Amino acid sequence: MPEAPTLDVLYRDDHLIAIDKPSGLVVHRGWANDEQVVMTLVRDAIGSWVYPVHRLDRGTSGVLMLALSPESARELCGRFERGEIVKKYWALVRGTPGEAQEIDHPLRPENGGPAQRALTHVRKLAQYGRYAWLEAAPSTGRLHQIRRHLKHVSCPIIGDVRYGKGEHNRLFRDRYGLRRLALHACSLLTRDLSTGAELRIEAPLPADLSATLAALADGASAAVQHE
Repeated sequence: MPEAPTLDVLYRDDHLIAIDKPSGLVVHRGWANDEQVVMTLVRDAIGSWVYPVHRLDRGTSGVLMLALSPESARELCGRFERGEIVKKYWALVRGTPGEAQEIDHPLRPENGGPAQRALTHVRKLAQYGRYAWLEAAPSTGRLHQIRRHLKHVSCPIIGDVRYGKGEHNRLFRDRYGLRRLALHACSLLTRDLSTGAELRIEAPLPADLSATLAALADGASAAVQHE
């Protein structure tokens, strides 16, 4: 078995713990057959049971919150379901989106059934030629919502083997060494379960994404200088 990854703790109190999930690691053993999953790694590290309250896809990195008791889990799950926890993500995409847009596009559950309302607010942070760096804030919590919504507006996420474009994924693997989904959960905003005070938890940009953005910026700058 490969060595267990070290998970950076971003925040902890009596009710919850938030860690910086690396790309490639699943949250719960029920979602895959992996030997190493976030829940057991965190449980073993802190010597206490933890309870999932939301999910991040295997390829997504960033802020992941876990409850430390069933009571806290019920409260936090309720907040996620009611849209009371603000989630923000960064994504590198193929395309030239507008400065800001609201993607209001229903999504069908993967196990069938009628389409459900899904809403994502997107803001462009930078444009690097054919590629853009975005902030995405989903107001609903549908499965793969950001990935599916960005595909819907012709801005697939780099590294997305399911909803993305193979030729662009290969280009970023070969040119920049990026071998992951370029989606990062950068922050969660909620209220402290004890005091009600604002609680913002942030995860820094991983080194592989940071290096890729720096290379894209250098390339865009060089292109401008040669015009």
